[in-house]
Amino acid sequence: MIHLDVHIMGQSYRLACRDGEQRTLREAVSYLDGKMCQLRDSGKVKGTDRIAVMAALSVAAEFLSVKSPQGPLSDMSILEVKQKLESMHTVLDRVLTDQENLT
Repeated sequence: MIHLDVHIMGQSYRLACRDGEQRTLREAVSYLDGKMCQLRDSGKVKGTDRIAVMAALSVAAEFLSVKSPQGPLSDMSILEVKQKLESMHTVLDRVLTDQENLT
């Protein structure tokens, strides 16, 4: 096992991975950090826990949108997938704004 020290939204974490998987883990950390910082900087989501959950939902939606070649998105172009993701982000932003207004 290899241990890596990484930072996500300024917070330090020590993560373990198998030898040879360091690059993939660092790329995943970088991607997640970008998502979380983008949410934080938008000002629409408050609190690290909420930011983490919304980032996880965003990443999961992206994954599910492109993972299945037999699924409903199999005939879509990259542009169409990006447009669908942007649409999903718009919905998430609207829900978050509504939720923030209630608190």
